[in-house]
Amino acid sequence: MEETLSTNHLLGIKNININDINLIFKTADNFKTIINRPIKRVPSLRDITVANIFFENSTRTRVSFELAEKRLSADIVNFSSSSSSVSKGETLIDTVNNILAMKVDMVVMRHPVPGAAIFLANHTKTKVINAGDGTHEHPTQALLDAYSIKEKLGELKGKKIAIIGDILHSRVALSNIFCLKKLGAEVMVCGPATLIPKYIESTGVKVEYNLIKALNWCEVANVLRIQLERQDIKYFPSLREYILQYGINLNTLKKLKKDIVIMHPGPINRGVEITSDVADHHQSIILNQVENGVAIRMAVLYLLAMKNSDNA
Repeated sequence: MEETLSTNHLLGIKNININDINLIFKTADNFKTIINRPIKRVPSLRDITVANIFFENSTRTRVSFELAEKRLSADIVNFSSSSSSVSKGETLIDTVNNILAMKVDMVVMRHPVPGAAIFLANHTKTKVINAGDGTHEHPTQALLDAYSIKEKLGELKGKKIAIIGDILHSRVALSNIFCLKKLGAEVMVCGPATLIPKYIESTGVKVEYNLIKALNWCEVANVLRIQLERQDIKYFPSLREYILQYGINLNTLKKLKKDIVIMHPGPINRGVEITSDVADHHQSIILNQVENGVAIRMAVLYLLAMKNSDNA
């Protein structure tokens, strides 16, 4: 019997189990060989219509999902709230119901409100993939990050991963913590005290405020962007101050007693959280993350499409 996911949606890493994660990874392995062939398209999602509904700006995630859908031969409907009736006051449920009336099978949604994807899954009959909801979760990013680490280091169990930067405003951080912990990794968060949420230790992670100590501890540093657009108050004196305390440059790497793997979910503020020479360094797997993002999203789309919703 073919393996299936335990869920009809991908709403967050918190909602899936380790078997789901391993199945997504195994499926991504197969799709990765496909996207490296001269003919990159397969008919797996032919006759399936996917709506990409983005209530927040996104380039990387949206393009990655679109490419994954095209590689699987799905029909695609793209929806942007800025050029829609949402700007005229239409509610989330009305917007989505109108799209579903067009017989859409699956929705990929980015929304600024935490829990929006869960709300949608509870109020519609379509399959929902959370492409980021507020500061809550970003499950496909966490999956591609963990997959990229596994590809580089062979496994995640017992590996030491440091997540560095703006933890407070990051949906990537929370999803990464859930995913890495489920796969047996040790996780540390590092950043200014004002950007580390108070609840974070309850997730089982270590907390470190000194960048060099965190880098000496870890095998992998996943560096997050400072999300100035989400900050309504000043969390540190100045950007220059942040760069001096938490920016990673080539000299920082040279001071370490070992080589570590550098990751970044993007978009990178070059010269802020990491310099260009670090982003492009041989220790960086940032471009691998981008490539793996398409394979992981293909895997998620395929596995959800193949799952019979009547078994919910």
